[in-house]
Amino acid sequence: MRPAGLVAGAAVTALVAAGAITYAVAEDGGAHTTGKAAAVPSATATAVPVPAADSADAGFARDMAVHHQQAVEMSYIVRDRTRDTEVRRLAYDIAQTQANQRGMLLGWLDLWGLPKVSADPPMTWMGMGDAAVGEDGALMPGMATDAQLEELGRLNGRQAEISYLRLMTAHHRGGLHMAQGCAAKCAVGVEKRLARSMVDGQRSELRLMADMLKERGAAPDS
Repeated sequence: MRPAGLVAGAAVTALVAAGAITYAVAEDGGAHTTGKAAAVPSATATAVPVPAADSADAGFARDMAVHHQQAVEMSYIVRDRTRDTEVRRLAYDIAQTQANQRGMLLGWLDLWGLPKVSADPPMTWMGMGDAAVGEDGALMPGMATDAQLEELGRLNGRQAEISYLRLMTAHHRGGLHMAQGCAAKCAVGVEKRLARSMVDGQRSELRLMADMLKERGAAPDS
């Protein structure tokens, strides 16, 4: 289980710088630029206001980066626990999408010169604080516990598929709540747009996972 998480983390590290560039280009109105021009932040990008460390923008970037990392880890775990093409394809899509988005979020924090960790409890920016923290490693709503991750790593075949789909359903519901919070509270335009795209994408995947669980004779909740 841990090697998969390390591989995912290494992939994300390579995306951090790209996230900063994406932010600069998108905020300058050059989001559709491609090729070499896209690799150079615009001269006016520095005019974009930098969020405060305790802002919704910074809080969402930090918390969703952590939330996404667990989704990537779970997806790598199930990839090795089943041969089902449909589940493996979904896991690959989620891992790639959320690793990319995580790289953007961390890249923006770097661009803003803000820390990637905070002394405040997760989701303080949403007014939740300590109420958001669960038990056994579940730092935010929807996140799996350490025990659930360990169990997923022991299962195989259909059992692993059902466990993953249930855990990811809960994970998406928690992430959806956070993304909706950023869409309402964040001030940086490109980050609000990313949050809205997360809402649309995760709603679509929730419908897909509900169908996949039904095909396997299982309900979304255990």
